Amino acid sequence: MTTLSQETEMTTVVLTLHGSTVPAPLRQLPGITLPGPTARSEIDSATEHARRVIVVGDDALLAAVVTRLMRKDRLHVDVALVPTGASRAARNYRLPTGRMATRLALEGSAQPFPLVRDDTGTALVGSAVMRAPAGEELFGEAYVDDDRLFRGPARGIEIRPSRRLPGVRATTLGRLPRRRWLEGRAIQTGAREIALTRDGVDHPRVITRSTFYRHTENWRLVCVRD
Repeated sequence: MTTLSQETEMTTVVLTLHGSTVPAPLRQLPGITLPGPTARSEIDSATEHARRVIVVGDDALLAAVVTRLMRKDRLHVDVALVPTGASRAARNYRLPTGRMATRLALEGSAQPFPLVRDDTGTALVGSAVMRAPAGEELFGEAYVDDDRLFRGPARGIEIRPSRRLPGVRATTLGRLPRRRWLEGRAIQTGAREIALTRDGVDHPRVITRSTFYRHTENWRLVCVRD
């Protein structure tokens, strides 16, 4: 892969993590291998002049890239995903995998989608799960806009971004056929103790409140046209 120092007027950049294999068609593009999805300064430097960012990795890396673009006011940049494993984000946005994902990343066009973030300023691309610590029941309440999702005990809740407005959807955990999804602009949750996992990454501490909501701007994802 071409190093970033060899390319000044960059239009497309490939970001991946150590241990990931970059598909051959992408290796001639400028890019960088990151030590981890929390490498904020490296992501900022790599995407500073990019018009398109191709993420070769998992949902955690994609979320980290979108988060940095959001915080740097660069949501006009096109973002493509080439999943390196199971990806809830790919399923959310109906993205292909394998060779088709690589081809789409290179040749596809981007379209705007609602961007979901939480109250820490972190983007959500796949799913977030809230449970009580140590396998206990989550005791509290959650609302999607004005509609109550639950009050009292629950196994937990799952939150996903939506392809369409109002932007965010949520459900209580349980058997899939019985799960009731509510859609809205925001979901607010309060509980005695919440163990939060965003896009496969555990929040570093137990919390008691959390809000996920649609950001004021969309993000641009390279995808298959409907």
